[in-house]
Amino acid sequence: MGFVKKITQTNLFKITSLNSLSVLLKIGIGFITSKLMAIFIGPTGMALVGNLRNFSSSLESISTLGFTNGIVKYVAENKENKIRLREIVSTVFISLLTITLVLSLVLYFFASFWNNQIFGNNFDYDIVFKAIALVLPWYAISIFLLSLINGLGKFKLVIWLNILGNAIGLLVSIYMILNFKTLGALLSIVISPALLFFATFYFINKDFNFFKIIRFRYFDVNVLKNLSSYSLMALVSSVLGPLVYLIIRKNVIETVGLEQAGFWETIVRISNYYMMFVTTILSVYFLPKLAVAKSNQETKKIFWSFYRNILPPFVIALIVIYYTRFFIVKLLFTDEFLPVTTLFFWQLIGDVLRAASWILGFQFFAKKITKTFIISEITSLLVLYFFSSYLVALLGIQGVVLAQALDNFIYLIILGIYFRKSLF
Repeated sequence: MGFVKKITQTNLFKITSLNSLSVLLKIGIGFITSKLMAIFIGPTGMALVGNLRNFSSSLESISTLGFTNGIVKYVAENKENKIRLREIVSTVFISLLTITLVLSLVLYFFASFWNNQIFGNNFDYDIVFKAIALVLPWYAISIFLLSLINGLGKFKLVIWLNILGNAIGLLVSIYMILNFKTLGALLSIVISPALLFFATFYFINKDFNFFKIIRFRYFDVNVLKNLSSYSLMALVSSVLGPLVYLIIRKNVIETVGLEQAGFWETIVRISNYYMMFVTTILSVYFLPKLAVAKSNQETKKIFWSFYRNILPPFVIALIVIYYTRFFIVKLLFTDEFLPVTTLFFWQLIGDVLRAASWILGFQFFAKKITKTFIISEITSLLVLYFFSSYLVALLGIQGVVLAQALDNFIYLIILGIYFRKSLF
């Protein structure tokens, strides 16, 4: 009992428990939105949603200049230095506001072009890209504020804000899908995240007067230079990654059809639900810890803390998911989506490998190991692209999930070799 009590009193346990609550709520919300999409837009609509999600992911990284992880690191290191913190906040805010306004103009006035690129000539969703243009500045600044709060070590507040954002997203999604079907599903992806700005601004403004801090005289080019490495890393992973997935999905549509592409988007959507347990705890808890680790020994403790405390229960959860996959698909979607059950095995294998590699990959951001990260990430994306192209032609839609698993396995081996001194 004393051992159990000792564990439950650790900060990691408390943060993980709250994070689990947040993820469970998000999954519950996802259940509702997935069911609505299954009923009202079907597999073909799901494929279009997947295309927009990939585009939005790339756009998010560009609009935030890829600074997210860098902000966490430098705020965590300088949170006691008020002058330096003021320079970081002012410089990043002014930079993000400038780039998002430029992007918004490009999206708004070239909406037809983006519609054809993302959805094809058979769909007319120009209004979606005009909506993105209008909300993008709010969304980018909310991401910046969340990173700022995270860097200040307010882990619980970050999680509560995510919970609030998910609740807002649910309400918006229900209203939009019920009233506008596929168009509503697309617009809900765009609108919901931007609404989180108001909550994040309220809480960050309680710590310091935001408008008094933001001044052009505090703008420091050296801050941008320090963050530039993170920008390069994010542009590779968060921009090229979704674009490669967009290309792969287009190949799937051409090779096996739009409906099969919808089935792949469905398994990816399910995967995203349970992977949130890992991604959130990594970004909220482990990244700040890795950022301030001073030696290989400290880093080793952080790595193995993840492998001992997070990975085993995650694997057990995925085993349960595999054996309940028919129930999950019927619960979340409709009988029309039952072919998705054939994709679970390799998707789950790939996700275990992905989770195991992510903790190592976060060290690239924590220690700003830019060149190696870019090389490894581009290599991984190329492997995924060529494996998927070959295997889709050979095995159909099964080839995509198998390609992902193989790519994740190779990536884990490469990272294990590179970080062997910190691991062993």
